[in-house]
Amino acid sequence: MRAIWKGALTFGLVNVPVKVYSAIEDHDVPLHQVHASDGGRIRYQRVCELDGEVVPYAEIDKAYDDGERTVVLTADDIASLPAERSREIEVVEFVPSDQIDLLTLDRPYYLEPDSSSPKAYVLLRTTLEQTDRTAVVRFSLRQKTRLAALRVRGEVLVLQTLLWADEVREASFSALDEPVKISAKELELSAALVESFSSDFDPSEFVDEYQQELRTLIDAKLEKGDALDTAETFGAEAHVDAGGEVIDLMAALTASVERSRAARAEAEKAAPATKRKRPEAS
Repeated sequence: MRAIWKGALTFGLVNVPVKVYSAIEDHDVPLHQVHASDGGRIRYQRVCELDGEVVPYAEIDKAYDDGERTVVLTADDIASLPAERSREIEVVEFVPSDQIDLLTLDRPYYLEPDSSSPKAYVLLRTTLEQTDRTAVVRFSLRQKTRLAALRVRGEVLVLQTLLWADEVREASFSALDEPVKISAKELELSAALVESFSSDFDPSEFVDEYQQELRTLIDAKLEKGDALDTAETFGAEAHVDAGGEVIDLMAALTASVERSRAARAEAEKAAPATKRKRPEAS
């Protein structure tokens, strides 16, 4: 991995030099656009509307237009901003971890200690773990001031940017304003259905099926060209019931519980003996 930013975590008078790395990467199959009739590549160019010339990136600046006047901002202008020059990730406060709304979590970054001794890094990591606190930090990256949550993942400090409060839309749905009566039996069956699907989350057990199917399609087209039979490649198309409003909720819950329990029983029979017994909660 290549560091995208270097600076220091600061809280009080404590300074923790760190390097920042992107914690995620895109696994999507890369596709580009072509002309359907002849396969020619479709390319987008940066063309100046005044002279019609294609402009290289090195000659592009940014500008603000208020409708009457235009202000051009060069790369040097933007680099002169105090926030842009700052190399600090400033801890604003330490908050209970459960106060961070998952909806506001955005892009994650790994922090690597960047000093001869990682003591301050390890001290901060251990303190966050033992106090069950998350540090709310503020820093500048790629021409934006960012708010972020600093937390622990394994042995590493993770910086996860947060959406600003005004970037999260309020949810207002009239259908939820109407009173709804739920019977004790419906709640009991619903809880049983949840229990029948209960498990310990292991993200490695899940795959991006769309991307896998897309790769299968590409490989098949490379082999067979336009003569490809997609039904042969993927099997006959199964009928998918888009479903409508469930009229008999009790019947649907009961059938769902029974089906889920049967499926789990079959899965446990097929699973290796070492995986059948789930660890008991401590």
